[in-house]
Amino acid sequence: MFLVDGFNVLWRGHFGFPAPIFSRDKQRNLTGLFAFFALLRVTLRDDLDTAPAEVCVVLDGEHGSAGRKDADADYKANRESTPEALAPLQFLAPMKEALDAYGIAWVEIDDAEADDVVATLVHRHLDQPIRIMSADQDYYQLLDGERVRIINRSRKASKRIITDTEVHERYGVTPAQWPDYRALTGDKSDNLPGVKGIGAKTAAGLLDGGLTLDDLPASGRLAGTKGAAITSAWDDVLRWRELSRMRRDVPIPWQATGHASPSLPRPADVIEKLGMW
Repeated sequence: MFLVDGFNVLWRGHFGFPAPIFSRDKQRNLTGLFAFFALLRVTLRDDLDTAPAEVCVVLDGEHGSAGRKDADADYKANRESTPEALAPLQFLAPMKEALDAYGIAWVEIDDAEADDVVATLVHRHLDQPIRIMSADQDYYQLLDGERVRIINRSRKASKRIITDTEVHERYGVTPAQWPDYRALTGDKSDNLPGVKGIGAKTAAGLLDGGLTLDDLPASGRLAGTKGAAITSAWDDVLRWRELSRMRRDVPIPWQATGHASPSLPRPADVIEKLGMW
C-alpha cells in the first residue's frame, strides 16, 4: 500500500517545483497541480522499493485540526493563511477529479488530519508492506522495520527511503518514542515550542534505553537546571506529546482492494484531460 500525504506533496510541489507551469495563454499558474502528479508518477516509478502498490491519496479534512486546536490554541498557529500561502487549495477539486479519472483512491475526512488517517490505515493493515510519501517528520512514529517506510522526495535519490534504523541512528530514539522526543525538543512545523534549553542530544539522553515521558519522574534523570525546566513545564510537555501522537482509530469508509493501482500518465496529459491547458 502506498499512502500519499496529499497536501504535503501539493504544497511542496507548488512552492518547490524547479520551474513554474502556466496554461498556454499564460493566465493560470498550474504549478501545484502539475507538480503533484509529476512527483507522484516519478515516485511510483523510481522510488518504490516494493512490488506495484495500491495508492491512496490522503487529504486533511477542513476541520481536521480542530480537536488539537481546542487542546492548544497555538497548535499550527504559525502557519500563514494569506491568499498566496493557500494558493495550492485551488487545485484540490481538479486533483480529486483527475485521481478519480485515473482510478487512484483518495480519502478526505472532514474532522481528521491526514496523518491520523494514515496512522489508522497503517494500524488497520498490519499484514501489508506500506510506504508513506511525505516530508513530514511526524510520520516517523509509524516506521516499522521493512513493513512501514517513508519516501521523502526532498532528499537526494539514495536517501529518499527513511527507515526506523536511520531515525534511531540519527536522533537516538525509536519511532515509538518520537512523540515523547518532540514534546521535549519542540516541533516548529506544528508550532510546539518544546522545553526551553532542551535540545536534541539532551532529549535523546533522557529517553535513552527506551524510556518514555512517563518513566522520567522516577528515573533520576530530571536533575539540575534542565530537569527543573522539564518538571516546571510538565503539564505542557504531556499536552505537546498528545498533540504529536497520531490517532489510530479514525473511522475510514475507504477499503483497500488489494490490487495495484493503475499507472499514471505524464502530468501534461493529466492537465490536458482536465481541459486546463
